[in-house]
Parts: sequence; C-alpha cells; structure tokens
Amino acid sequence: MDGRGQGFQGDDPSRGEPDQVPVGPPDGATAAADATRTGTVAAASGTDSAGTTATESDHDTRFFGQPWSLVHIFFVEMWERFSFYGMQGILLLYMYYSVAQGGLGMPEVIATGIVGAYGGTVYLSTILGAWVADRLLGSERVLFYSAIVIMGGHIALSLLPGNWGLSIGLILVAVGSGGLKANATAVVGTLYAPRDVRRDAGFSLFYLGINLGAFLGPILTGWAQVTWGFHAGFLLAAIGMAAGLIQYSIGRRGLPAQASVVANPLPRNRYGLWIGIAAGALVVIAVLVLVQVIRADNLAQVVIVVTAVAAVAYFVVILRSRAISADERSRVFGFIPLFLVSVGFWSLYQQQFTVLTIYSDKQLDRTIFGVTLPPSFVQSINPIFIIILSGVFAALWTKLGDRQPSTPVKFGLASIIMGIAFLLFLPWANGGPNSTPLMAIVGILFVFTIAELLLSPVGLSVTTKLAPEKFHTQMVALFFLSVALGTSIAGWLAGFYNPDDEVPYFTVLGAIAIVLGLALLAAVRPVLKLMRGVR
Repeated sequence: MDGRGQGFQGDDPSRGEPDQVPVGPPDGATAAADATRTGTVAAASGTDSAGTTATESDHDTRFFGQPWSLVHIFFVEMWERFSFYGMQGILLLYMYYSVAQGGLGMPEVIATGIVGAYGGTVYLSTILGAWVADRLLGSERVLFYSAIVIMGGHIALSLLPGNWGLSIGLILVAVGSGGLKANATAVVGTLYAPRDVRRDAGFSLFYLGINLGAFLGPILTGWAQVTWGFHAGFLLAAIGMAAGLIQYSIGRRGLPAQASVVANPLPRNRYGLWIGIAAGALVVIAVLVLVQVIRADNLAQVVIVVTAVAAVAYFVVILRSRAISADERSRVFGFIPLFLVSVGFWSLYQQQFTVLTIYSDKQLDRTIFGVTLPPSFVQSINPIFIIILSGVFAALWTKLGDRQPSTPVKFGLASIIMGIAFLLFLPWANGGPNSTPLMAIVGILFVFTIAELLLSPVGLSVTTKLAPEKFHTQMVALFFLSVALGTSIAGWLAGFYNPDDEVPYFTVLGAIAIVLGLALLAAVRPVLKLMRGVR
C-alpha cells in the first residue's frame, strides 16, 4: 500500500500540550485512494517558487482534465515507486545469495530481519518527514530533497560494494522515502480549491501513477538483475528515480504557492534544542552500534521495541490529556483493539517482501511459455489487483451506504482473510523446486489484496474519525506506527521460516490471524460502544 496525506497544524506550545506530529496515510497503494477523502488545502502564505494558485488551477485542464502541475507529481511518484519496489524486489535476494551469485552471502534469518527493520524504518521516517515539512521547509521542498536522498541511496547500493553500500543505501532510501511519502499527497492537495469537483479524479490519477511504478519496478529491476547482476538492478532503480527527479525539477516552479507553505513554523529560539536532540539521538545510535547492542542479527527486534515504545507513549499522552472530552477519550480506547489487529495484519501482509520472496525463489514455477521470470516479478501482482479492485470496493461501500459493515467488522474480516491466505500455502508446503504453480501464488495474492482493501483505506479513515480534536495528527501517527510495527514484526517472524518444514509456520501464523479476527468480531458491540457513534 502506498499513499500520502496532508499534515495538520501543531498545537500552540503555550497551551501546555505537546506539538502534534503532522503525518499522512501509510505507505501502500490503497492509502492514496483514501487520501482523496482526507486531503486539505494549505493556506497560501509565503513561498520561494513562482507557482500558480489553486484558483488558477481551476481553469487548467491540460492533464486529462486535471491541472498540468499534476503531471509532475504523478511522474515523480511513479518513478519513486518504480525505484522503491524495484529495489525491494531484489533486496532480500541480494543479501542471502552467495558471493559467487553476486550477493552478500548473509544467513537468511539475518537478511529477512534487515528487510523488516528497513520497512519499519520507512514508516517511522514518514513521521519525521511530515514534521520537517510542517515545521521547517514545507511539503514541496521536502518532497524535492527527499527524491535526491532516495536517488543517492540507490546509487550507493549500485556502486558501493559489500555491507557499506547496503547500509548507506538502505538508510538513505528509508529516510528519503519517508520524506517523500509524507508530502506527495499534501502537494497534490494544493492543486485544488476545497470545492473543486475534480479532486477525487485527480487523486485517482495520482494513485494510478503509484501502482504503475509498483508494477513495473520489480519486473524491470529483476530482469536487469538476472541479466547483468544485482548492482545493475539497483542502478536501474537509481536511473528511474533520476528520471522522476529531472522532470519534477523542471515542473516544480509551476506548483501552487500553497505547496511551499510551512504550516506551523518552528520558532527560531527552538532550533538549537531540536538540533541538540537530533545530534544526541545520532550519538546514542552510533554508541549502541559500536558496543554491539544494535547488530545486524537483532535489527528487526530493535525497531520493534522502538516502535512499540513510541506507540505506547502516543496512547499515554493522548489518554492522559485534560484537553480531550470523555467521548474523545472513549474513542481512543476504542481504537486500541483496531490498532492491535492492524499490527497483526501487517505482520503477515508485509511478508510479501520476506517469506514470499524466498518462496518464489525456491519453490515457485516461474516459467511461462519457456521463459523463466525472476523471483521479483511476484511483487508486481498485488499492484494489478489493487488497481482493479480498489474501484470495486469504493463502489461497493458507496452502494451499501449505511448498510455497509462497521469498521471493527471490516478489520476482523481482514485479519481472518489474511489468515486464510497463509493457510492457502499449505497444499504446496514443503515442495521442491518449481513445485508450486504460478496461478496458486496469483490466487493467494488475490486474497492478500481483498484483506488489504478491507483494512488499509478503512483504517486511515476511521483513525481520522476517532481522533480527538487536539490530537488529530497523533492518531494518524498511531495508525502509521501500527504499520511500522507490523512490518518490523514481519521481518522478525520470517526468521522462523524454514523452507524444508513450512507447515508449522503457515499454520500457526494463519491460525493466529484468524483467531485475532474472530476475537474482534466477538467484541464488535463493546468496541462500537467505546467508539461513541463512529462506525
């Protein structure tokens, strides 16, 4: 899933409440569609660009009836997704393939943990990227600089050898992706006046760009990896990001002035404090790495702990605040079971990039008409289903209206369906090379997508409804953190996967997800009671 959202203005520090962290919807193809219902337009004040205004954009229909500026964001996002998913499609293989095969020769358990930690860090970085936009630079500048950082990360992966290239590359891509994800949708939102009827269609085009990139990236980088090696695949990802950056550099001055607004500027007298906090955090991380508290083999667990602590802190701050009403506090309590189910869901869903990659490499019959496809091509299946089914689900919920299932029911069904998807691996478990037919994986990923569409866009929507007025963005941050936590857990869980004895793995995780979903369905009434009128 892949989307962005508009940041919200932080609280006034004089009120004694903590600064709000501006965030957007989680990464994943479905969230972009939901952003059409949550994006807002920033106030126009101050910019260094020669941009247009939303009013002027009302009369600009050069890009399929949309403002021409949308084409620049469409393509920078498409190429960013191309590079992101293209790199991630071959990343795990690069780490555990032998040196003779062009890889790093890592044990699979360490490699999957790193992939999970990297994915979790991407989601954590979105919060940082949104904060920098809201307090320091504005969404448009953060988007631009983030694209440069991402390109640098892919270049590092393609040119620097060994673990140094891997470490520098993944850090840059994670931080840059966080900044871009947090702000691309915010910039799209500034292209439209609040009542512009083209907004939903515009976001649909933007959403199409996301999925085009996610579809093409794994196929082409996988082809480059098979033909010329891993570093060629990473270089292709860098070239894709460079293409997006070049076209965006040309068109960014035509964006509305609102895109560069700093919504809640950080006072100058607090710069020193935040620089000190950032420097201190980097020093602490460096020391922990040097004394080997943080190691490659426990990186996923470290990210899990950090994310869990951050989530608990968010809940405590919100629930203990005297600035929220009794109804608002009750709704936050009602969000807790949804948060837990979301963590469980993403801990299975995100194994597309760990366990499914290994499975596709070792057991999947990838030969079509005599041509053997690279393992990474499997990552291109889900975007196709997302493009097809997201419109179907949107139409279904619209048709059902008030008769549609409540959010706890949708979450419960998503968890159950995700568990069933894992059980669907069992008929082919413990098989040898090429023992699993391609259509079996296509069917399983179809079930993955059904589950995703029941939870991802729905989760962002309900989070904004349950959020207390004073803590709107913190609640969206909590949904972000559920994705980060689930992604990190996915990497940790993959360490228990054994290709020679798959039945216990798929059975236990599938059963846990089903039980988790059934538990939420059994608790629908008390949860809805806590949600105080929100469905």
